[in-house]
Amino acid sequence: MEQRHLGRTGLRVSRIGLGTLTWGRDTDEHDAADQLKAFWEAGGTLVDTADVYGGGEAEYLLGQLVERLVPRRDLVIATKAGSVPDPDRRFDGSRGHLLAALDASLERIGTDYVDLWQVHAFDPHTPLEETLQALDIAVSSGRARYAGVSNFCGWQLAKAATWQLASPGVRTRLASTQMEYSLLQRGVEREVLPAALDLGVGLLPSSPLGRGVLTGKYRHATPADSRGASEQLAPFVEPYLDEAASSIVDAVATAADGLAATTLQVALAWVRDRPGVVAPIVGARNAQQLTAALSVEALSLPDEICQALDDVSAPVHRYPDQDWSTL
Repeated sequence: MEQRHLGRTGLRVSRIGLGTLTWGRDTDEHDAADQLKAFWEAGGTLVDTADVYGGGEAEYLLGQLVERLVPRRDLVIATKAGSVPDPDRRFDGSRGHLLAALDASLERIGTDYVDLWQVHAFDPHTPLEETLQALDIAVSSGRARYAGVSNFCGWQLAKAATWQLASPGVRTRLASTQMEYSLLQRGVEREVLPAALDLGVGLLPSSPLGRGVLTGKYRHATPADSRGASEQLAPFVEPYLDEAASSIVDAVATAADGLAATTLQVALAWVRDRPGVVAPIVGARNAQQLTAALSVEALSLPDEICQALDDVSAPVHRYPDQDWSTL
């Protein structure tokens, strides 16, 4: 699998990442092992997790598989901290919480360091410079090799990345930002992506298949074994089952037919090769689903197909979004 630099850093990662959101919850150890082995054998290196995935079980499960199944040196392990199970405060970006969470993550994974440590979301109740100091401490202490953020809007990302570049002292530049991005969700193109491109921050798209809708599985009905049929996850899928999304999925299906490819491959190839994107993070229930996603490595979309998909899924830009003066 092709490798790409993560932002303006020397770290190289596979251009598809393996997501572990369901590990330890819907994905058991057997399926997780099959996924990790298939990913590694396909040349994948970037494995993305978080301290809250499965209540910590995703990290623990990954730790059980590393070395026993795949050499640690062959993986770029990324995890996150900052989300907390508190209805009154969903995110805690305080230095104390973040560093304690990192230590707990390292223990669960069974490693001395993570390759990429990310702040899971912006915490409006903690000074940003305190949150960023936790990243500096993590890297300077060797517990993390690189640092990034997740779910930061445009101004939050620009402020954080600029602080790390311009503030005096030894600062750790932001390597990445993880945000939802797909043909069904192009909101990052308004301000997040322009900021990332300008400041040398690599984008790691989550839900690159539109929460599963871009696979085409919902075109005619809701499969009984799908997320859309799950009481827990149906509200997660439902926003992408409207008429506008249906038109985009139909366009992807038409492109797939013309290319003798699958809708999954076309949708994933589109986001993988967008400017500023480093590696879409793909989550799967089993190794068969993951292998279908990894097969996109052989596909590059023709320019005219990309343009057609751009047109049918184009987000509405209004003042004062990026390049507003040309609207």
